Amino acid sequence: MAKILNSPSKYVQGAGELSRLGNYVKGYGKKALLLISASGYKRIGAVIEKGFEGSGVEIVFDYFNGECCKTEINRLVRIMEEKQCDTVVGIGGGKILDTAKAVAYYRSTPVVICPTIASTDAPCSALSVIYTEEGVFEEYLFLPANPNMVLMDTDVIAKSPVRLTVAGMGDALATYFEARAVQAKDALTCAGGHGTLAAMALAKLCFDTLMEEGVKAKLALEAGVCTKAVEKIIEANTLLSGIGFESGGLAGAHAIHNGFTVLEECHHMYHGEKVAFGTITQLVLEDVPEEELEDVISFCIEVGLPVTLKELGIKEVTKEKIMAVAEAACAPTDTLHNMPFEVTPEKVCAAILAADAYGKYFLGE
Repeated sequence: MAKILNSPSKYVQGAGELSRLGNYVKGYGKKALLLISASGYKRIGAVIEKGFEGSGVEIVFDYFNGECCKTEINRLVRIMEEKQCDTVVGIGGGKILDTAKAVAYYRSTPVVICPTIASTDAPCSALSVIYTEEGVFEEYLFLPANPNMVLMDTDVIAKSPVRLTVAGMGDALATYFEARAVQAKDALTCAGGHGTLAAMALAKLCFDTLMEEGVKAKLALEAGVCTKAVEKIIEANTLLSGIGFESGGLAGAHAIHNGFTVLEECHHMYHGEKVAFGTITQLVLEDVPEEELEDVISFCIEVGLPVTLKELGIKEVTKEKIMAVAEAACAPTDTLHNMPFEVTPEKVCAAILAADAYGKYFLGE
């Protein structure tokens, strides 16, 4: 099996880039479906419309219904057909972006991805995470190509809620540890082959950047400014983690995140927040040295990522609830089986409860 690395064709990051969106999109089509939330349109719709003036690209806005599910994807595919759009532009958070990628795939059109937050590593990948209409994980939709372009307007992202960028750090935190596990198993990555040296190097750079710049970036964002540390974290959350997870591989952390989607009391938590706890749980499964576990838990506490089940919203922890999470995480089609040893629901359940205990210990509870 070959080694494969996937990446978007173009990645653009900088202040004010969304106001130039039309000049970028005109290289891909003449009539674009712009998928955005109603609240997103209120915030930046005028900037986007101005960005298309004089570009020669006709635009059709449509509001996202809130979930990356088959019903929503099919609805937008029909709109693409009716309006004869030849390009999709996703503007917003991870579920909007995943939906835009899926719609472009089913319509065989280019797709331009414009995150307004840096909360996940979804933007750069050839992958859409499909949920049910109720928000429960259903499946991964692996796509034949990465986005044609990813555009990050750092002015817009710096104005988003700080918690969202911190959640992105939680998602990015898993990248190196999952890639390391996949490499140890010699398993296949989301790119459909074995990992490359480049992917592993980007995954490690992603982790190092989080450790060096994460706290500084959070403090700067809380002060309402975009510093070099913020720029570096935006790139780590999006590009480094995006290429790192896809071409390095997924293992325990994301599967455990998927397991937590079966608990309705966790639905208010962001993807990256649940992935951060999944990362701690994966490290417990691996029985990593105490120093490494302490470094990760301490980082999570310092930036505000959850380290206990209570912080995930589970007020009453029962063995039955956690076993349900563990069983879902161990689904035959999920990535927990990329760990370099046998994993069972019983082991995952024990690791989740132990991770919760370690979190309480480091919080002084």
